[in-house]
Amino acid sequence: MKQAIHTDKGAAPKGPYSQGIVASGPMLFVAAQGPIDPATGEVVCGTFEEQAARTFENIKVIVEAAGGVMADVVKVTVYLRDWKYFDALNVVYRRFFAEPYPARTPVQMRLPIGLIMADAVAALPD
Repeated sequence: MKQAIHTDKGAAPKGPYSQGIVASGPMLFVAAQGPIDPATGEVVCGTFEEQAARTFENIKVIVEAAGGVMADVVKVTVYLRDWKYFDALNVVYRRFFAEPYPARTPVQMRLPIGLIMADAVAALPD
């Protein structure tokens, strides 16, 4: 079960995320994933968009391996090397997530690899 929470008494979302999510069911905690090509074990070279797509694809296959779908994701933390990628993040993010969007926390930090990493929490179907 996944239900978005919205209140006009709080700050309105400025992107594809929910203010809050109420969720129930078995919980899956996906470790941070980066733009690693599973076939080669190497970082995907290319644009931020390509690296972001690979990162979210890596999360997607883990969610699916646990019996879920991306719509089951209730929380995402996205780690960006630079805030300049934030708008591009939102474009790619919408390809992997639909309303009600997961709650999301973006963080800018030095990353060990690539331009983006992300982790996720999913509430799987019973």
